[in-house]
Amino acid sequence: MRQTRLDTARIRAARQVVDPVFLDTPLYRCEALEPVVGCAVSIKLETANPVRSFKGRGTEIVASRLADGGSRAVVCASAGNLGQALAWSGRGRGLDVTVVASRFATVAKLDRIRALGARLELVDGDHELARERAADIARYEGIRLLEDSLDLESCEGAATIGLELVAGGPSFDTVLIALGGGALATGVGHVVKELAPAIEVVCVQPLGAPALTRSWHQRRVVTTDSTDTIADGVAGRRPIQAVLDDLLVVADDAVLVREASIVTGMRLLLEHAGLVVEPSAALGVAAILEDRDRWAGRHVVTIVCGSNVDADAYRRWVGAAPVPAS
Repeated sequence: MRQTRLDTARIRAARQVVDPVFLDTPLYRCEALEPVVGCAVSIKLETANPVRSFKGRGTEIVASRLADGGSRAVVCASAGNLGQALAWSGRGRGLDVTVVASRFATVAKLDRIRALGARLELVDGDHELARERAADIARYEGIRLLEDSLDLESCEGAATIGLELVAGGPSFDTVLIALGGGALATGVGHVVKELAPAIEVVCVQPLGAPALTRSWHQRRVVTTDSTDTIADGVAGRRPIQAVLDDLLVVADDAVLVREASIVTGMRLLLEHAGLVVEPSAALGVAAILEDRDRWAGRHVVTIVCGSNVDADAYRRWVGAAPVPAS
């Protein structure tokens, strides 16, 4: 395999600093879902933890290194899940955490960031404006900027999921990975392609936020002027060149899915798996629904990467209310 920025030895070592609450998450066949989608499906469940997403794997590495190095402050931009995770990891290590987010981000995510003790600054724009503001704060205050997907901790933290997927010899053919900034896809993809290269790595992004998928297909950074998707966790407009370079090494395909398929995927995961998921976590199921012939007769793993949703929005989409966030 051609080289990425990631290193498997570092990824293995990272497991030693990540709180066990984020590790060794369930991986299981979801037989109740299979007759509906027409193929064998396993779920890698990344929501049963204090921040309800996979992001804690990466923020644990960042916070541990900052605390060990004597740093006391860090800032990030977030659509919500990274901010929650950094707030949780930073709180446990005495770090002052600042999160910059869009004023239009999911309210439940913003409320949890505040509840976890982080300072939250809102911008009147999208995630890309939040990224710019976070960079300004880091420069002005002289503190660490955590930039999701660019900083290797975020990618190599996510890559620990890959170690768990391939442990013991995988029985599946394909792993479907939500594609936003790219940390999850490049991290898991790196490990899978290095340790189990026969497994197909397929990235999935909403049609309304296609920048990184278009970039992968055109092999150059492609930006968009706006996004239009309920999957706020993957709604980036400006891919990072270094991330695209890694993605070109590890991804076998990148596909786009419609909003209706995302909603159907959320509903199916509720009805047949008992899982309340945010839109980004349903992208894998959406991809299966949109190309059933491709997956027929295969065994697919989908990473359910987050479950932070507003109850009212979830009810509108799916027709049922989730259990309120604690």
